[in-house]
Amino acid sequence: MLAIQMVDLKRQYAHIKQEVDTAIQNVINNTAFINGPDVNAFAVELAQYLGVKHVIPCANGTDALQIALMALGLKPGDEVITPSFTYIATVEVVALLGLQPIFVDVDMDTMTMNIDSLKAAVTPKTKAIIPVHLYGQSAHMEPLLAIAKEHQIPVVEDNAQAIGGTYTFSDGTTKMNGSMGTIGCTSFFPSKNLGCYGDGGAIFTNDDALADELKMIANHGQKVRYYHERVGCNSRLDTIQAAVLRIKLKHLDRYNNSRRAAADFYDAAFSNHPNIKTPFRAAYSKHVFHQYTIQLHQVDRDALIQFLADHKIPSMIYYPVSSHEQKMLAAFGGANFKLPTTDALNQCVLSLPIHSELSDEELSFITQTVLNGIKAQQ
Repeated sequence: MLAIQMVDLKRQYAHIKQEVDTAIQNVINNTAFINGPDVNAFAVELAQYLGVKHVIPCANGTDALQIALMALGLKPGDEVITPSFTYIATVEVVALLGLQPIFVDVDMDTMTMNIDSLKAAVTPKTKAIIPVHLYGQSAHMEPLLAIAKEHQIPVVEDNAQAIGGTYTFSDGTTKMNGSMGTIGCTSFFPSKNLGCYGDGGAIFTNDDALADELKMIANHGQKVRYYHERVGCNSRLDTIQAAVLRIKLKHLDRYNNSRRAAADFYDAAFSNHPNIKTPFRAAYSKHVFHQYTIQLHQVDRDALIQFLADHKIPSMIYYPVSSHEQKMLAAFGGANFKLPTTDALNQCVLSLPIHSELSDEELSFITQTVLNGIKAQQ
């Protein structure tokens, strides 16, 4: 059995090696390394896949979030509602722009934004809401969008972990994650379900005027070269990464189905275990399992992590310290927010290896080792 990885990009590459190598060599042959034809082609293909009008590629997922907030014309001190239980980039861009993060709690089951907590957080100063589709599961978008519409607040979806997943509304309508809000953002970090071989990101919208603004901000604030209409930034997806992503986009549904199959295996192995809560799958969400994250109860998590490591099985805590407790956000009053579910999750979540290449032999070894590690504590 090969060494187990949290994400095995080497094995994934082996299946698409010829396609990827040819695509990269074509870029090198053409020497169009910046804004080459693959960048626009990828934007068009991803827009078709997501069912959105516009995809604006950019340098990374953090830039995508920052550019989205810049395009909304928010002013310093404006409030932006976000969960604290997320990767720091979601909140970092809020602080970077001088906006005020307002942290809300998450659901214990879905680990995404709690709707009641959101309702209580809305004020006249609220100028944006950032739901996070965490670990591959959709935030509960229907009630969230209703609240946003009632108060005329734009919604920026952080879809860095759930591309290819879907959300089903109560009327049966299904939409892709990232396509429902005012703006959607994603990351193509190598370990993502759709990852490139470096850094990359993208922004989505169905608003023509907003798309023009997003493109302009990402390109030094210019529509016409050397004529800069506003302060922007330099955020580009390079052509080699776009070429890789064009190949991997064709395989994304297969990758996600493989992740779901691995999750099914884990679920069956841990079913009804008194100390393990398997990931909740909301009826409205088609989970894509960017992470397979269990909740441990009456288990010494650190000891289990070490037990797994002793058997050469990696595991990770996403996230050991929530955003509102990070030192970098102390000046924004992060410590003043009381988020009991977020605090509880910090203490009990553990993510196990999951990717598109996991074999049944590996899954069997991982699950049995987890069970043995917990039994050894009893």
